[in-house]
Amino acid sequence: MKPCGYINKSRAFLSLILIFLTAAVVAQKLLPAAAGTLPDPVPAPEFTHDRDSEWINSKPLKLADMRGNVVLVDFWTFDCWNCYRSFPWLTSMENRMAADGLRVIGVHTPEFDHEKIRSNITAKVKHFDLKHPVMIDNDYSYWNAMGNRYWPAFYLIDKGGRVRAVYYGETHAGDRQAEVIEKVIRQLLYESI
Repeated sequence: MKPCGYINKSRAFLSLILIFLTAAVVAQKLLPAAAGTLPDPVPAPEFTHDRDSEWINSKPLKLADMRGNVVLVDFWTFDCWNCYRSFPWLTSMENRMAADGLRVIGVHTPEFDHEKIRSNITAKVKHFDLKHPVMIDNDYSYWNAMGNRYWPAFYLIDKGGRVRAVYYGETHAGDRQAEVIEKVIRQLLYESI
């Protein structure tokens, strides 16, 4: 006969396994639905900062400044290797499509305290040769306004200011996700307001 403590530990262990399996099944069902084009576009939230010290490479911007352009919002943080490994693709796409009306806005939302220091962020922007505007989102206000949960995350906003698609994860030129994002951007660029 086994002691009661063993039975309680076994039940607790089985309960934990069931919780993890249930969470994995739910996440598998929800995550694919969360990424990609949105069936019901929603208005993009206004940029949450308006002080010069909270933007790099630009004066503070408003969504109204973007009207008539397709905007790709890139949530990143500089210690995230998935983020900076996506920069070559992002920069290449930005250069190829800027004349057609694509604007890229970086939103640097830190994971760690040292990522909140403006001079550290500025140094990384320079190191990665990012030319687009970068909003510093140290208090997660824009992250929360967008309902974001991942680094990197790419949100596509149409010419009328509506979020039309969301993509997560490291992206490289020529991979499936890059092809899908660029196809959606081209479709949005050809739409009228």
